[in-house]
Amino acid sequence: MKSFTRMVLIAGLIAAPAASFAQSSQPLSRAQVHAELAQVEKAGYDPRDYVHYPENIQAAEAKVAAQNATAQAAVSGYGGAADGASRSGTASGL
Repeated sequence: MKSFTRMVLIAGLIAAPAASFAQSSQPLSRAQVHAELAQVEKAGYDPRDYVHYPENIQAAEAKVAAQNATAQAAVSGYGGAADGASRSGTASGL
């Protein structure tokens, strides 16, 4: 029985990396890549500036991520005011 438990544990450890790769997203279409590139260029990235390549693309991607986070927060259902009232405790008339 001990060897069976060990075999199950080893099989689980081997299968864990495969399960994490199975959760990857779908490949992007050409239109999606083109739209993302246009969005990054609008944020200030210049693909012809080879001298400052890593810094420029990282700064533009951070700016786009911040804009997307702000837009997502505005659409999100979290937060906001709730209508109505809430009470806790026992009934006073009993």
